[in-house]
Amino acid sequence: MDHFYLSLLLAFVSLVTLTTFLVFYRHVSRYSGSALPPGRPGLPFLGETLEFLRSGWNGHPEKFIFDRIHRYSADIFKTSILAEPVAVFCGAAGNKFLFSNENKLVTAWWPESINKVFPSSLQTSSKEEAKKMRKMLPQFMKPEALQRYIGIMDHIARWHFSMGWEGKDEVIVFPLAKRYTFWLACRLFMSIEDPDHVARFADPFNVLASGMFSVPIDLPGTPLNKAKHAANFIRKELRAIIKQRKIDLAEGKATATQDILSHMLLATDDEGKHLNELDIADKILGLLVGGHDTASAACTFIVKYLAELPEVYEGVYKEQMEIAKEKAPGELLNWDDIQKMRYSWNVACEVMRLAPPLQGAFREALNGFIFNGFSIPKGWKLYWSAHSTHRNPEYFPEPEKFDPSRFDGNGPAPYTYVPFGGGPRMCPGKEYARLEILVFMHNLVTRFKWEKMLPEEKIVVDPMPIPEKGLPVRLHPHAKA
Repeated sequence: MDHFYLSLLLAFVSLVTLTTFLVFYRHVSRYSGSALPPGRPGLPFLGETLEFLRSGWNGHPEKFIFDRIHRYSADIFKTSILAEPVAVFCGAAGNKFLFSNENKLVTAWWPESINKVFPSSLQTSSKEEAKKMRKMLPQFMKPEALQRYIGIMDHIARWHFSMGWEGKDEVIVFPLAKRYTFWLACRLFMSIEDPDHVARFADPFNVLASGMFSVPIDLPGTPLNKAKHAANFIRKELRAIIKQRKIDLAEGKATATQDILSHMLLATDDEGKHLNELDIADKILGLLVGGHDTASAACTFIVKYLAELPEVYEGVYKEQMEIAKEKAPGELLNWDDIQKMRYSWNVACEVMRLAPPLQGAFREALNGFIFNGFSIPKGWKLYWSAHSTHRNPEYFPEPEKFDPSRFDGNGPAPYTYVPFGGGPRMCPGKEYARLEILVFMHNLVTRFKWEKMLPEEKIVVDPMPIPEKGLPVRLHPHAKA
């Protein structure tokens, strides 16, 4: 009998060993071939996902990229992330290739969790939805269209600072920055002005945003499951707003140009059909994510760097006070004022070089192609990283040094500075982000100086850079003139 159990045990061990070998062999074979980029696939299923994420959790997302650049290639290397074979493109040439070949050789790719949170995109695909959005947005987001919203932005910023900052000795910056950008998005995308109405969206929206890029496990209590419930709650609220807007448009109480919601309700596709309510709700949801999450991270890091660099703060303060002194009491900012904020925007750009809100993005190979002598198979995922150029001394001498003058004149070489993408894939919301950031800076520095309360606060990247404790600061209001 002992021999029987021993035989069973040996058979089980052999089966496990053989299965493990086959899984590992199949995993490795997907990444084998002399023409593929150099690199390693990591472990079966996991690949190098944990190393990729861990570098961000430790506050140094560039480490994953530069370790492999030094080990394999300065142009491209292969890895495995999210159980997918991935080619990581590095440098300006790689950025240019990916951005210039959108919908030709490559297309946008999103983790599975995105489709689970946005079910209407399953009717087509998240890729098709992204294409529709990029066709729809430019008309609303171009500079001449946004000019008329600067006064509204300034009005909301004044309310924001009066309610959340003024009269306080200490504040935590990141949640306040999120509140500001979210309030702006609600006002400009849907004409929602009531702070209480905005607040109804805020908490579930934060749950949604934090779970969108989570592990795609849809069980009670998981971030993805919470995100789905939050999305359903917001979607229900949005559909009520959409129904009311339809009535207001029909009765002349709303106009076609007042916000993105009106524009979406009146727009038609190539066949002359209007978008349905669920599609519009999902597109507004996506815009709220893109319109506030990245900008709130940028605003937070502007506060961080201005606290650390007094001479930079003084330059921004001087520029903004010159603008403020020219304004009549109560007069709001306008387009001409924004154009005078050159140094302030250089500072914001340098902040986004060192702490890009968008670390990078994935694409998918529509067909096999050759890049820099290496073969990229059809279906492989492709990743570009802002850090591969932003912190590369080849493009930015002394890359760790904070130097706003890098953006004087024509600024950095094409495809080296990519917080908003580049070329044909330039983010259509770039000008919107510029305006909301500059309005924030103006209202901030004309009211306060400040100091960090946690000088060594850790930065966590998941998937955007966030100060671990939210960046608490001590405020020092300027004396009233």
